[in-house]
Amino acid sequence: MGGYGDVQMIDENGIRVDGRGPGDLRPVSIETGVIPVADGSARVIWGTNHAVAAVYGPMECHPRKIQRQDRAVLDVRYNMAPFSTTDRMRPGFNRRSREISKVTADALESVVLLEMYPRCKVRVEIEILCAEAGTRCVGLTAASVALAHAGIPMTDMVVSVASGKINDVVVCDLNKEEDNYGEADLPMGILPNSGELVFLQMDGDLSQAEFQQAWDYNMEAAMVVHQIMVDALKGGDA
Repeated sequence: MGGYGDVQMIDENGIRVDGRGPGDLRPVSIETGVIPVADGSARVIWGTNHAVAAVYGPMECHPRKIQRQDRAVLDVRYNMAPFSTTDRMRPGFNRRSREISKVTADALESVVLLEMYPRCKVRVEIEILCAEAGTRCVGLTAASVALAHAGIPMTDMVVSVASGKINDVVVCDLNKEEDNYGEADLPMGILPNSGELVFLQMDGDLSQAEFQQAWDYNMEAAMVVHQIMVDALKGGDA
């Protein structure tokens, strides 16, 4: 969140720099089965974000010292490819990757029935091929579809969306410019069937009314994205 108030990102008619209205999502498409050697996989294109998630397992858990006697270990790795941004990123894990990996694992552990696979491991690999804004949300959504595609039992899928504030206007699904120069963002991980939250972060300042508007935008968007997820799992592309 840059918070540069002199950068105009929405006009007097409520039209944003990419032509969307305040409550509009970027285009979202999802495809499953994109990694043949994985047990489950998904590609999510969200705006110009491209994320691929692959799931391997359940498998025997190594090293044995990390085994859990009553449940499986969910091993999540989030990574941004060096070519995913305009400034080439340094290859390999960094502090941000570790933080997002942990947040993603915590969100997914709330829905994956890990107790069905004691002493096992389920590995989730998330690779961001092109980053535009909201990559942690796109990665979490892709991982949820990939787990479902792998047949891993879950109580629900997780849909993640980030709304925020630009030029004192609350908008849905921030793009790159809005994320860089906006005043606040509110990424959430939502369980569509129950409306419960498994992940919430906030950067910047929102009033109570603005927070509620961002919350409502995220909830509405989550229902739309969830239907795209379901359609992809039923028949391929969505």
